[in-house]
Amino acid sequence: MNRKRLSTPDTEADTELRKVLSSNPARSFLMVAGAGSGKTTSLVKALAYLVETRGPELRRGGQQIACITYTEIAAAEIWKDVGNNPMFRVSTIHSFFWTLISSYQSDIKTWVKGRIEEKIAKQEEKIAGFGPKVQQRTKDNAQVDLAELQGSVGKIDAVSEFRYGTGSDYESGILGHDDIINIVPQLLQKYPLLRRVVAKKYPYIFVDECQDTMAVVVDALKGIAGTIEGWPCVGFFGDPMQRIFVAGAPPIAVPDTWATIKKPENFRCPIEVLNLINKIRSEDDKLKQTRGRHETIDGESVPVVGSAHLFVLPADGHRQERMQSVRRWMSQKYKDPLWQQDGPESDVKVLVIVHRMAASRLGFERLFVAFNDFGESSLKDRFIEGTAWALTPLISYILPLVQASTENRQFDVMDLLRKECPLLDRSKMAPNAAVGKQLDELKKSLKELQDYFVAGSGKTFRDVLTLARSGNLLDLDERIAGHLETPPGTEPIDNDSKIMQAFFACLASELFAYKHYIDNLSPFATQQGIKGAEFERVLTVIDDEESTHSQFSYNKYFGITPLSANDQKNIDEGKETTVDRTRRLFYVCCSRAGRHLAVTLFVQDVEAAVAAITGRGLFQATQVLRLPELEAVG
Repeated sequence: MNRKRLSTPDTEADTELRKVLSSNPARSFLMVAGAGSGKTTSLVKALAYLVETRGPELRRGGQQIACITYTEIAAAEIWKDVGNNPMFRVSTIHSFFWTLISSYQSDIKTWVKGRIEEKIAKQEEKIAGFGPKVQQRTKDNAQVDLAELQGSVGKIDAVSEFRYGTGSDYESGILGHDDIINIVPQLLQKYPLLRRVVAKKYPYIFVDECQDTMAVVVDALKGIAGTIEGWPCVGFFGDPMQRIFVAGAPPIAVPDTWATIKKPENFRCPIEVLNLINKIRSEDDKLKQTRGRHETIDGESVPVVGSAHLFVLPADGHRQERMQSVRRWMSQKYKDPLWQQDGPESDVKVLVIVHRMAASRLGFERLFVAFNDFGESSLKDRFIEGTAWALTPLISYILPLVQASTENRQFDVMDLLRKECPLLDRSKMAPNAAVGKQLDELKKSLKELQDYFVAGSGKTFRDVLTLARSGNLLDLDERIAGHLETPPGTEPIDNDSKIMQAFFACLASELFAYKHYIDNLSPFATQQGIKGAEFERVLTVIDDEESTHSQFSYNKYFGITPLSANDQKNIDEGKETTVDRTRRLFYVCCSRAGRHLAVTLFVQDVEAAVAAITGRGLFQATQVLRLPELEAVG
């Protein structure tokens, strides 16, 4: 177990949770723990307590404690915390659910057939709704899709076994993430025996980051609780204020028989930031966080004051320069040179609302547009992960090869060439007399390729890939080769074709900035992507004009622009609004700061924005700065 977490002093929430777990049967519970509260520490302490008090009994019964979370990364972190103890079943929700039903193959097959029938019905409804303005090509493609669905129904019987994968391929026996989330709750509700099997195997089921868990999953687990004489004990750990993903569950309501435990402490944020996030939260669930970050000075634990500033600046063509000015202002104000550095040691994080804003500032905006502005596609989904098949050879081979050649690292150059270059494949190598000539040709092609990536060369990815193939530096993926052979200007047949045409036209020099970003080597990150992280210095960039994100509106949240009729309708009906989502996102962003927070707001009317925000009481007048104060620092 993680000794560092276990050695921290207990909070009231930790003590209360142990009392809940000590009863027999243990009560199911919900722990609400705000940002910086040490929620994971409470989880690990609870697991350690169960090992100590119930370990022998659980081992004799062949039972495990299930600890499930939303992502593979989070699961790996918890697994590390518990020391790979086989008593624990640590996994993602999808993986855990699959283990529950993987042996129910006949039921899975029945569900898959029903799922295909649902898709057929929806496709038929779509086709029936086509109007006279719909192009014939669209109609023809829809009919082809329908025929494929109809043809797949009869093939399902031939599937001998279904497996769990990342995406659905029913004819190959593969269920995707969404399938698992849909089928398991249905089977749990349908079969009491399945619920008893789960209860017997896992007397404790803990869910980390429960606010990110889909509502159908939460309901399914609540339905399992107490199946056999009060077992299993189901425990949810999370914070409704940090629910920023659309698929996340609304605030979880639990029965009166469950324990509700609140953990208000915040061990991360300095006083100035803590005051701000409490003001933000006061308009939501009103949980007031306490304590704040402390540090030891001369043997005494003292609170860290820190800082929280709001810079309200004009939304003009100088945004990038203004951001640098904010960092310079913070650096000079707090005598902290790290504010102006971008390396990992500076621990500065610039939070933007969408990846596009980072792409624009880092220099790969055209590449971002190519993969993101042409509709849904697997290429779009994999772009920010750096795993899109169109980019894989460039990221894993071409770019390292160019960098190694530029830096004259000949050993690395030859190592890369031996792995990927077709000319150096022993089975294809020329006779000894021609080897020298081949190597000279490779050297020439590599030098030319190196020049393609120089800023200002004007060379595109089409040029790069054409050279890589003609110069025998690389055997291209068939998918890339197929698109490359399509003449420029040809009418694209689908979204992938649109993406590939735009991609080929992008400048090769953008690849360096893109790789820097996906490797987390730049200071930029999205506001949705940093939940759970913490940084000494945080610069949150708010710019509704650039965000193009329909789920959030900071101008509406701050009261700078009025609510729409639909917003007011949602409020009247008690539904979630853009303001609710934005408030939670703002809370997440601000609560990342461990010492200094700078919020930079770009707006058309600076004075109107200042009046609206100070009127809300979120920031004090002394914390708000405009362009003249920013420029006065020099």
